[in-house]
Amino acid sequence: MPSPRIIRPANHPFPFLLYMEWALLGLAIAGELTPTLLPRVQGTSVLSIACIIGFGALGLWLPKTPISLGVAHVAGQFSLIVLASKAGLAGLRLFPLLYIFLVIRSCLLFGAKGRVWVAGISFVLFLVMVQTRLRSLSNQLPVSVGRRLSPYLGGIRLNLIVLFGILLVFVLLLVNALVAERERQEELRLANEKLRDSAAQIERLAMAQERSRIAREIHDALGHSLTALNIQLESALRLWQGNPEKSKELLTQAKQMGSTALQDVRQAVTTLRETPLQGQELEDAIATLTQHFCQMTSLKPQVIFTCPTLPVHQQVTVYRILQEALTNTCKYAHANSVKIMIQPSYEGQPQIYMRIQDDGQGFAPHDNTTGFGITSMQERAEAEGGRFQLTSAPGAGCLIQVWLPFTPENV
Repeated sequence: MPSPRIIRPANHPFPFLLYMEWALLGLAIAGELTPTLLPRVQGTSVLSIACIIGFGALGLWLPKTPISLGVAHVAGQFSLIVLASKAGLAGLRLFPLLYIFLVIRSCLLFGAKGRVWVAGISFVLFLVMVQTRLRSLSNQLPVSVGRRLSPYLGGIRLNLIVLFGILLVFVLLLVNALVAERERQEELRLANEKLRDSAAQIERLAMAQERSRIAREIHDALGHSLTALNIQLESALRLWQGNPEKSKELLTQAKQMGSTALQDVRQAVTTLRETPLQGQELEDAIATLTQHFCQMTSLKPQVIFTCPTLPVHQQVTVYRILQEALTNTCKYAHANSVKIMIQPSYEGQPQIYMRIQDDGQGFAPHDNTTGFGITSMQERAEAEGGRFQLTSAPGAGCLIQVWLPFTPENV
């Protein structure tokens, strides 16, 4: 618990203790100005008052670090108490409250061992001071009176020592409990701050993940539809003069693809909550996807599908990765053949293994810094705890491999 350099009621851990200290120090000063039972034999009340004021001033600065400075600070307070007591030795000024304040301050400076040491030293000094005061009083009395009062003085000494010891233990336990409660409150406050920071960070992360998810959905779904639409329109333009019937057929398919793209936009606006499979089995959805690919490119992919039943979220991941791979093949590959394999693998742990390979013109993966598609496929695989690998080179085609942990759907 950090300690301020200058102690004030506004920043003291326990302001009521500071107010009580000031009030009782004022009473101690007032007591020095009242007549004493016996005349002073050394010192003056001015010196005692100065020591009390100095003791109170030290309470406005409680250095916790370094530990040596804290020890020196406590030693100075002990010195002022002893000096104040000696200044009015015959006046029977014991100043027990100063020792109590010193123990309270030590609870704000040191750990448990340091507090016990300060309390123990306070008790010993008080014991010595009581013994010295009563011996001084006995020496100033006539011998006959001193002998008669000796048993009473012994009882007074014992009572003072016992009462002071009980008060010291009580104050030490009380302040320790207050400090411990204060530390627990501080720990709870810090824990709440960390919890709020963590909650805010989680919220920011969730928002970023949701943005990324929506971006992937828009890119995968809408991008695929618009790519297919663009290819159909280009083919229709090329055949417009030579083969009007075929061109008309392509335009009809383009119109259907435009409707599909519009539907994809509507899905994106509503954050694409529905699955792209539209209630189909994964194998049927992949068959439809490859059929559209064949219509756009005149290439019929070779498909090996032996995938077991998967949870919906894994089916979507497999579908979207394959969809993006085929879209990239349409756009850039200029391939003559495409091979697709989706099957279980039991190397190490049950997995779904995907393999999409074409014999197109290929590319240098490290030079591809602008495309979102590869990043989308990788993010989807990693979001499922899987692994994505792309192998390609100019003129060597492209190979995409994905390994996803296999978690069969519990029906």
